[in-house]
Amino acid sequence: MAGPHPLLPSRARRSDTRGHVAARAAAAAVIGATSAGAASWATYNFLAAQARTARGRIGKLPPFPPEADGVYHPDGGRPERWSQTRNADIHLMIFGDSTAAGLGATFADETPGVRLARGLAEESGKRVRLSTKAISGATSKGLKGQVDAALIAGSPPDAAVILVGANDVTARQSVRRAAGRLREAVRRLKEHGVIVVVGTCPDFGIVSEIPQPLRFVIRRWGLRLARAQSDVTRLEGGHAVPLADLLTPEFLDAPDRLFSSDRFHPSPAGYELAAENLLPVLCTALGVWKGGPLEELPEVSVAAEARRPTVRLWNAVNRLWFQHLNPPQLATPAQPAPSPFGDDPAARLTRVAQEHRRHKKSPFPD
Repeated sequence: MAGPHPLLPSRARRSDTRGHVAARAAAAAVIGATSAGAASWATYNFLAAQARTARGRIGKLPPFPPEADGVYHPDGGRPERWSQTRNADIHLMIFGDSTAAGLGATFADETPGVRLARGLAEESGKRVRLSTKAISGATSKGLKGQVDAALIAGSPPDAAVILVGANDVTARQSVRRAAGRLREAVRRLKEHGVIVVVGTCPDFGIVSEIPQPLRFVIRRWGLRLARAQSDVTRLEGGHAVPLADLLTPEFLDAPDRLFSSDRFHPSPAGYELAAENLLPVLCTALGVWKGGPLEELPEVSVAAEARRPTVRLWNAVNRLWFQHLNPPQLATPAQPAPSPFGDDPAARLTRVAQEHRRHKKSPFPD
């Protein structure tokens, strides 16, 4: 039997062609995956190296913040040590991480808990008991233990302030899981009738000790977490305060004053600024605020958004474009003062000399 026409593809040849195509596609996919994997690995190693650099730049603080618990009076003065024999009108409890505990403060009055307790006592005219459950280094995973300790120790507090999230970002915790743990903590406290105020994750864009592009990466991570924290807090009936937006402009303007010596945690002035933004929300939720209606709080840091590398690059391109459309006018050179000999002094001097020679009498007789 005659074979297939040599110019027509046989079934074997068609199969072989498809096999070659599949092999080439598989090879391209492997090469592409290998290249992407190599790039991802290189990026990971680069960011990890930057993280080590940042840890070397960020200084060390004393491991424990000042002891701040006690009963605070409306007229100020020294707090009383709490005991079962004393009474208080409002019980305020602080949960969270090192910023909630006040790491970086030298004295108890400089911590955010004491500033809130004193402000609440002054605004309400009542005695305020402060209890701090926050622990330095805690992530959202630690909230469960802190809430357990609060509910086991005795009756639940009247109000709770939670500051957590920064360590979730630096520990590369999932945004969804970190927000879910916060939601569970808020839900449990609300079930016991506690007023809950949450200061959401701060803006890492203000920490200049973290090099770029690592700072950009964790900043975006932190802002995503802050938005998720706001959402779950409101879903459970709590009150979210967007610290990233409220504090970023001031920290960018005065980092030397608002950062502590480690250039990472707030200074006493930084904690004071945070408390000033938390206090009105706390007092309003408790029904003791006398400062009038509160403004609607923003959710995204406008000041830090303007510092994003892409935004700064775009602004630079815009400036160059507008300079191209409207080039700066060159300054007109200063005109020399008018010469007594006219616009062309050399020609004028020549004419004067010629006139002088023409009218000058010769010393010889004609």
